[in-house]
Parts: sequence; C-alpha cells; structure tokens
Amino acid sequence: MNDPRPRTVLVIGGGASGNAVTVLLRRAGIAVELIEAKPDWNVLGSGITLQGNALRVLREVGVWDKVRESGYAVDAVGLAAPDGTVFHVQQDIRTGGDDLPPIFGMQRPRLQEILCEAVLESGAAIRLGTTAEELVQDASGVTARFSDGTTGRYDLVIAADGVGSRTRAMIGISDKPEPTGMAIWRVPAPRPEGVERMVLAYGGTCYIAGYCPTSKNTLYAYLVEANRDRASIDPASYADEMRRLAAPYGGAWPEIAASITDSAKVNYTWFDRLLVEGSWHRGRVVLIGDAAHVCPPTLAQGAAMSLEDASVLAEMLGEEQDWSSLDALLTGFYERRINRVRMVVEASVQLGQWQLDGVRDADAPGLMGRTMSALKETP
Repeated sequence: MNDPRPRTVLVIGGGASGNAVTVLLRRAGIAVELIEAKPDWNVLGSGITLQGNALRVLREVGVWDKVRESGYAVDAVGLAAPDGTVFHVQQDIRTGGDDLPPIFGMQRPRLQEILCEAVLESGAAIRLGTTAEELVQDASGVTARFSDGTTGRYDLVIAADGVGSRTRAMIGISDKPEPTGMAIWRVPAPRPEGVERMVLAYGGTCYIAGYCPTSKNTLYAYLVEANRDRASIDPASYADEMRRLAAPYGGAWPEIAASITDSAKVNYTWFDRLLVEGSWHRGRVVLIGDAAHVCPPTLAQGAAMSLEDASVLAEMLGEEQDWSSLDALLTGFYERRINRVRMVVEASVQLGQWQLDGVRDADAPGLMGRTMSALKETP
C-alpha cells in the first residue's frame, strides 16, 4: 500500500521558521525542498533575544546544544534610569520550562548558521538565490514556477518568506504590515565588563535604550524612537546617528557608543504589525511566521511565535496520515495558533502605543506578566 502522505513539500524562505519546519518535516520522513531568495542564505543581522518558548522549539529542532554554546543565558532584566542607575531587577518568566533560560541572547547570524547547518544535515533539497514566481493549484497539488525558469510539483507549499512575503499576495491574502509609529536602531558591539544581564532604560532621547549580552564577549544594543522617513537618513551616517541618540545614556552606554563606528553594522528598521485573520492558507499553500503575523519586539516574541508555528504545523502534518484533503488540517493549524499569536501581537503593540501616547500610569508590568505567564503553556 502506498504511503498516503504527500511526497514533496516546498518551503519558501530560509529564515528561522522556514529552516525549523524543514528540519522537523524531514524528521517525520517527508521530502522537503527549500528555496531562499538570498544567495547567502540571509546570514546578516545584529543580535536577537530569544525567550524560553523559542528555545523550547530550538531544542525540538535539535540545535539547542549548539545555540547554548554560542550565546548567553540571562535570568533577569534590569530596569534602569537614563543615567544608567538600575532601580529594579526583575526575574523573567521561564516560558520554555524550568530547564531552559528565561532569556537568551545571541548573534543573529550565528543562529542562522546553526539552523542552516541543521537543514543541510536533514537531507532537504536546497536552492539559494531562487524565488517562486507563480503557484498554480489544483485538487491534488501545487505547480511552482521558479525564477530560474524551472518548475516543480508539490503536495503542499509552506510560505515562510517573512514580513514582505510575496506569497501572501500571490495567494490572494491582501493583509499587509502596517507601521506602529516606532523604529529601532540595532548594532552588535563588544560586551563591556560587568554587563551580565539585559538592561532596559525607559525615557531620555529615546523611548527605550537597551542591550543584551549575546556571548562572553559581545552584546546587542538597541535604541527605540519614533519612526522617521528612512529616505531622510543617509545610511552612511547610521553610526554617527546612533552614537548621537546614545550620548545621553549612562551605565554601559558610553563604552557601547564608542564602539559604534561602522555604519554598515548598524540597522535601522520601523516597527510593524500584522495579523492575518480568518485563515493562513489558501488551498494547499499556508503562511507561517512573519508572513502571517508580525509584532514589535517589545516582548521579544517575534522569533518565538514564528518558531512555534513551525513546530505546531510540522507536528500536525506528521501525525496526519491522509493528506488527500488538507483544508481541515490547515484550518485546524490556524485555529490552534490564532488566539496565542493574537495575544502576543496585541500586547506587543499596546506596550509601544502606551509609550507613544505618553501614558504614565499604564500597567505595562501587568500586561507583560500576564502575557508571558500564558506563554508558559505549550502551544
């Protein structure tokens, strides 16, 4: 008797969620082809803060040991005044369970390298510098036409192609990311001696001035301000501009700011929000990760939500023995994810909106605590 499972899954996008779902599906014995638009497999970036529920998925993918060796575990967050005085140290909630750190900082390129290695080891077919130009569906599968002129036939397409997803529009979902009104300056930097936890300063020239260790020798620093016209800021001036914004802050900031000299290492990005409602699939094409939902990093849950999508979808696909009709399964995937993701998106946006509106009596700690406590439940 033939195996009723589909022979082939196409994953569009080789970021965190695309890489994770590829590895998990290959472990379930499903053939996967992954395409990634960038020839270098998108290994650029500064730093990333991972909460415990993200680490739980990385352990499931089988890369936690390498991740643990490459980053820095943090048990608490220091809240500081703009002058650097830490006035409160808060133990963070272990959303991934008691055996995983509540917060883990690492260099984003290193995380991507580890996930790429896992994809290579999984035996998936990989095509870099390739995009899907057309997806034609029928009752039994999807025919994809690629940018190199080739075509492929698949039983399922998983679109993990990020916030600017071309697949989202291609399958008729009109939702687009919308700016929240904030923007972030990010840079990797040497870790000053004595910096052993994540520190957040609210107020001053920016809404938030924060940093998080990413290894024994490095950290990830960021400044959050109201968004500006990106065209008005010369990328060659990014280092100067970030130093200017950082100048009023004390604590470790003078040493961090002094190291910001290379504008090419500074990233400036607007905060966006997106939540596709109703369903995340059309026929045999399903969106996951930032293609389906995007939240500001005020809760540091963007990567976690994307990784959870990969885990839940792979679990459901691996358990289903008959893929002749995927609509019910993909609807079930959406229903299992939407309330949890909506909670995170709305809380993340609200935290930023309170700052934009200058609300001084907002219950930010309460909202953060309720949301993170809910995330301790497995997705």
